[in-house]
Amino acid sequence: MEKGLTYTSKTKVDKSNTAIALGSGDMEVFATPAMVALMENAAMMAVAPHLPEGSTTVGSMISSSHVKPSAVGKEISATAVLREVEGRKLTFDVRAEDEDGLIGEGTHIRYIVDRAKFLSKL
Repeated sequence: MEKGLTYTSKTKVDKSNTAIALGSGDMEVFATPAMVALMENAAMMAVAPHLPEGSTTVGSMISSSHVKPSAVGKEISATAVLREVEGRKLTFDVRAEDEDGLIGEGTHIRYIVDRAKFLSKL
């Protein structure tokens, strides 16, 4: 796995991913949990094609800011860049933007796991 792998995930703000819909607030703006999920998706997708057969990644930590609201109708993009690889531990820089610029940024950690072994723990 090489540092620098990157991916950008996109979504449009609609009634289903607002703070009021997700229960994280009481306004019709892009929800922080939706932003975090988009960041995690970008990180997952950045490395997915490079994983061994039967493996996937799972998120274990995310620390991010959410510095600006985004209205219904705005397009949101979240980009993840693989910054560090320590064995199975992957550390990403994540950043989310709308058409007007930065809305949030932070750090996300994922671990490479064997899918079957991971699910056997349920």
